[in-house]
Amino acid sequence: MINGISKIVVPVEDQVRAKEFWTSRLGFDVLSDESYGDERWIEVSPPSGGPVIVLSPRKDAKAWRELPDRLPHSPVFFSCDDLEATHRELVERGVRFPVPPARMHFGWWSLFEDDDGTRYALGQWD
Repeated sequence: MINGISKIVVPVEDQVRAKEFWTSRLGFDVLSDESYGDERWIEVSPPSGGPVIVLSPRKDAKAWRELPDRLPHSPVFFSCDDLEATHRELVERGVRFPVPPARMHFGWWSLFEDDDGTRYALGQWD
């Protein structure tokens, strides 16, 4: 039986730049950064644990960009305990928020972008 989710692949244009973004700006820990052949396998994770994010080279860089501005590109939704405080802290670290925190009927919602312009949902779910 399936008993959980262990890793989520996040396509990136530049693995080195992505690793810097996820560790320096978002505060994630590097779990693995290994070369195999001409490729690299980079895994990061939030300091509190949770699913491992695999930073994988993007195959089709343009397909995901054609979404409305208020929607995330990634199916990965991140959560936090205090969205307004997390937003302030991440903005101070240079993270861009195309959709700042807003109260919705389901909880607090926002979108942040990585250095490739990929939008991710960040929420404080009630």
